[in-house]
Amino acid sequence: MISFVRSIIEDIDSVFDRDPAARNRLEVFLLYPHIKAMIAYKISHNLYLKKRYFLARWISNIGRHRSGIEIHPGATIGKGFFIDHGMGVVIGETAVIGNNVTMFHGATLGGTGNEKGKRHPTVGDNVTIGSSAKILGNIYIASGTRVGANAVVLHDTRPNSTVVGIPAKEVTKVSNIISLSEYAI
Repeated sequence: MISFVRSIIEDIDSVFDRDPAARNRLEVFLLYPHIKAMIAYKISHNLYLKKRYFLARWISNIGRHRSGIEIHPGATIGKGFFIDHGMGVVIGETAVIGNNVTMFHGATLGGTGNEKGKRHPTVGDNVTIGSSAKILGNIYIASGTRVGANAVVLHDTRPNSTVVGIPAKEVTKVSNIISLSEYAI
């Protein structure tokens, strides 16, 4: 029980690192859907590991209705996970999420069909997943990756990369940025 409470406090504290609108712990605890979803996930995941699948899914379903965030109890989530806004986030059964990952509303870690076994993405540490991004299949999103809003990622990414588009492709930094003042008439 103490470790459960400690993990919720860590989840609350992770919000302050990434959300400038967060004012105090009580507000985050009572009003942030991310915290409601993580409490339901932690309880349901523990039951899932004990093979109490029906009860795990039932608690997960209650969490989804209260938060708008659907996290399958079989998913594995690291420390410092933060879902900003949250509504519409879906995390599949075999998804694995590393430490200090940020997801925005509408993002999905999903499968591509009726595969058996590991069928959802693995996300490394310090990854940011933009609004409505879809990461599909048994792929690896490398640590430090930034996934752009609305991107559809179907292949592994390289560490510290940025991927955007449908289907998502890696973008590179432009070394010679041209100032708009050069084009002033």
